[in-house]
Amino acid sequence: MPRSIQSTQPPLKFIPQRLNPLVLQIVRWLLPIALRFRTRPWLQAGIVKVEAKNVEVLAELYQQFQSGKIRFLLAFRHPEVEDPLCMLYLLSRIVPQIARQEGITLQSLVHSYFLYDRGMTVWAGKWLGWLFSRIGGVPVRRGKRIDRQAIQTARDLFANGELPIAVAPEGGTNGHSGIVSPLEPGVAQLGFWCVEDLQKANRTETVIIVPIAIQYRYVEPPWSKLDWLLTKLEADSGLEVKEIDLGDAWVGLRREEIYYQRLCHLVEYLITEMEEFYRRFYHQDIPKTISIHESASHNQVLIARLHRLLDKSLQVSEQYFGVQAQGSFIDRCRRLEEAGWNYIYREDLPDINGLPPFKRGLADWIAQEADLRMRHMRIVESFVAVTATYIQEQPTAERFAETALLIFDMLSRIQDTTLPGRPRLGLRQTQITVGEPISVTERSQNCQGDRLAAREAVSDLTRDLQLALEKMIG
Repeated sequence: MPRSIQSTQPPLKFIPQRLNPLVLQIVRWLLPIALRFRTRPWLQAGIVKVEAKNVEVLAELYQQFQSGKIRFLLAFRHPEVEDPLCMLYLLSRIVPQIARQEGITLQSLVHSYFLYDRGMTVWAGKWLGWLFSRIGGVPVRRGKRIDRQAIQTARDLFANGELPIAVAPEGGTNGHSGIVSPLEPGVAQLGFWCVEDLQKANRTETVIIVPIAIQYRYVEPPWSKLDWLLTKLEADSGLEVKEIDLGDAWVGLRREEIYYQRLCHLVEYLITEMEEFYRRFYHQDIPKTISIHESASHNQVLIARLHRLLDKSLQVSEQYFGVQAQGSFIDRCRRLEEAGWNYIYREDLPDINGLPPFKRGLADWIAQEADLRMRHMRIVESFVAVTATYIQEQPTAERFAETALLIFDMLSRIQDTTLPGRPRLGLRQTQITVGEPISVTERSQNCQGDRLAAREAVSDLTRDLQLALEKMIG
């Protein structure tokens, strides 16, 4: 994450896809190192093992693709930023290995084009856009109502590219290996467009979408590191740390119960502080109590307060940018991101450096304030998937760590304009599951020429893809 923006910026230009086999090969060579030491080489952390199930299905699909029988899209889960690296490992190493074992002949490169969020190059730097374009990446602006250039490029690659295409239908990370965020309809729509494009060209390939689930587990449960992280979060937030000793009321509780109560105590404290922050300094109407059913548990009350707080936080940004509050938290975040970028990356100012000092000063002023208002939205982004029962359902070290790390992200965004790398709690391994292919071609036969039926087909396919992903991580 860059430091706060102090001046207006030139427009965010589209970065054309320019797949370069040499650059891709270098990335493949470096991949195990990137997985193991992605952010901090001196830490004993990172991903040390990637396993996959049902890979023979994917190997056979690549064989059919290379034979000109099918076109397919990889719809992969996107819980964390490491997912693209794991997908690259799957395609570059595991699929060829399984193909050899199963006697499946693959004639050429096993890789895919992919869509990525244009915002990644904003916080990581221009070098990332250069790299992604050379390994098959197509940037898309998530908040833009219609990113025509990205959509047209993806549509053309799906129907005519030399490789399949990979897309994360959730549209962004949610920090939860065990929760699939609501899917955006773009993947399903791309599938039906591909069928349409092939039919217009009198081609007979079958169009397929392949759901792929990704989950992460620690090699050893990092309970001691988790204790360190909770202690740090308690100290950074100003919460008085409760010592646990033999004479304490904690005695007799299981370790998971102790961590859970500490986490709930921290969350309640932070919600209370943030409510007062928005109440006092942003004049938001946040009552001291919340209307909820009398039988609601303490956790349900906390989640209700959290959702109310997220709503108020988004309203602060929406009121500034003049954006209406419509749709889910994710939808609102996307629109606010685009609104903020329009204030910072000024397409209406073709020559920023040629502006008179007065007008340049006003433009810089607007960019600074837009960046600040967008931080409210960034905090909300971290908590869109949080539920009252996520940890209770499975009180694993992974779920404790995921929740604690989301809180770490929030405190980091507030404490500093530069978001530091997350603390690595231990060695991890990745489990990738290849789901059963979904034929888009079969579904399209019932909706040709009927717009209403076509919209319903997109909705049905999106729902079925969501259920497939949820089933694989259950």
